[in-house]
Amino acid sequence: MSRQFSYVRSDVTFRSGDSRCAAWLYGPDGVENPPIVVLAHGFAAFRELRLDAYAARFAQAGYAALVFDYRHWGASEGSPRRVLDIAKQHADWDAAIAYVRGLDGVDTGRVVAWGTSFAGGHVLRLAARDRDLAAAIVQVPHVSGPASAFSQSPALVSRLIFAGVRDQVRAWTGRPPYRMAAVGRPGDIAMMTSPGAYEQVERMGDMREELLAENDVAARIALRVPFYSPGRHAADIDVPVLVQLATRDDVTPIDKAQAVARRIPKGEVHTYDCAHFEPYLDPYFDTIIDHQIGFLDRHLGDPR
Repeated sequence: MSRQFSYVRSDVTFRSGDSRCAAWLYGPDGVENPPIVVLAHGFAAFRELRLDAYAARFAQAGYAALVFDYRHWGASEGSPRRVLDIAKQHADWDAAIAYVRGLDGVDTGRVVAWGTSFAGGHVLRLAARDRDLAAAIVQVPHVSGPASAFSQSPALVSRLIFAGVRDQVRAWTGRPPYRMAAVGRPGDIAMMTSPGAYEQVERMGDMREELLAENDVAARIALRVPFYSPGRHAADIDVPVLVQLATRDDVTPIDKAQAVARRIPKGEVHTYDCAHFEPYLDPYFDTIIDHQIGFLDRHLGDPR
C-alpha cells in the first residue's frame, strides 16, 4: 500500500475584487514543494458539503490543496448573501489560482483546477484560458445552459423564470433578493428537484441544520443559467482533463457532457452508475477519488 501522509489544514483568505474569499489550505507533511489542487463547489454550495473529504484525500496522497468559498457564500465576504454571480465566480477562480501561485512551499508550476457540477463548467472555461495549469478535474460538470435549465418540467421552468424576473427587478430597485430553494424534492419549487437530490444533499451536509438552512439562492440566476454553456470551450483546452460523469445524472445530462468531453484533446472520461449528487457519498466516493489521485499521479508525477 502507498504511504499516507499526515497533513495540516490552515484557515487562509485571499482577496477577490473588493472582498476576501475564505479558504482551507491543506499541506502534506514531509513532501517538499508538492503540486497543489484548487477546489471549489458547485451550484449554490460551499466547502462544508464534502469538499473537505476530497482535499483530505489529496493531502494524504502527497498533494497540497486549497478549498475556497466564492464571494457571497459560506465563510467568504460579500453582501447580499447567497447571490450566484457567474462573472464574480470566474474572478474568484482567477484570484484563487493567483493566490496559490504566490505561495511558498508548493510547486507553483503544477497547479490543478478541480471543479464539480457548476464549478466543473467554470474549470472547463478556466482551463481553456489559463495555459499554465498542469491539469484539470471536472466531476459531473455543467456544460450546457439549455440542457441543464430545461431538464425540468415546463411548469417548473416557467415558475423559475418568473421568480428570476421578480428577483432581478428587486435587484434593480435596491431591495433584498427574492430567494428560492437551491435543491428540493420532486414537486417543490427549487432550482434542482431530481428524485433523491435533497436527501443526498442532507447526507453531504451530515444533516447539520445550520448548513441546510442556507439551501437557497437569489432567484435571478434562473435567468442566467440557460445562457451559460462552458462546454463550448472544450476544444481549446490543451492540458490533461479528467472528466467524471454520472450515468443517471438529470441535473447535467450525460449525453451533452459526453459530447463535450469528446472534444477535449487530452480528455480522459470515466462514467459511474450513479446520480448527480452521489459521487460525494458512499459507496461511490472512494472509487471517484482514487481515480482522481491516479490521474494526478500519471500526469504530474507521484509526489510520494
